[in-house]
Amino acid sequence: MSAEPSSPPQHPEGRLVLLRHGETEWSRSGRHTGRTDVPLTPGGEADAGSLSSALQAFDLVLVLSSPLQRARRTAELAGLSPELDHDLVEWDYGGYEGLTTAQIRDSVGYDWTVFEHGVPSGETPGEAVEDVAARAGRVVRRVVEAMATGDVALVAHGHLLRVLTAVFLRQEPRLGAQLLLDAGSLCVLEFERERPAIRVWNQPVTRHA
Repeated sequence: MSAEPSSPPQHPEGRLVLLRHGETEWSRSGRHTGRTDVPLTPGGEADAGSLSSALQAFDLVLVLSSPLQRARRTAELAGLSPELDHDLVEWDYGGYEGLTTAQIRDSVGYDWTVFEHGVPSGETPGEAVEDVAARAGRVVRRVVEAMATGDVALVAHGHLLRVLTAVFLRQEPRLGAQLLLDAGSLCVLEFERERPAIRVWNQPVTRHA
């Protein structure tokens, strides 16, 4: 007698929506913006407001945001009322806070990247990619549980969301270095059967006239 076919593996049917906050003066100039609490530019506010129409397609059962004002304001303008989660704050850049990659490379004398070389301590201790991944992992566990009942949205920061995506995909955190993410953009992650996958990546918003 042939064996009965096994049941398909269970997997969450909800979608995970990632929103990077809108433009700030520091993001526009390429300065590493970790814990410095800078506001959105007027263009960043316009981008954030434009996210609201795209979000109408989702049945959100959980919305989480970084507590930093650029993320909170983006969530507000996008029509969301998030719960604040400190695990969603941006990478702590330590002694490289506020510097551009070009400035850091001039200082150290080699082709520095935050994913490969980390940061020194400064006014804050700084983090390695593994530290960021540990925070992202806690968020992912919570998110996947909620995705069993509906869609989830996260409003946060560029590097944090890139690492979080790598963790969601069950890949090494440094994969985030290859996932470019612009300010004010939208991404959608989901499960294809039992495997986590990217549905939409770095979708730009369209500002209303």
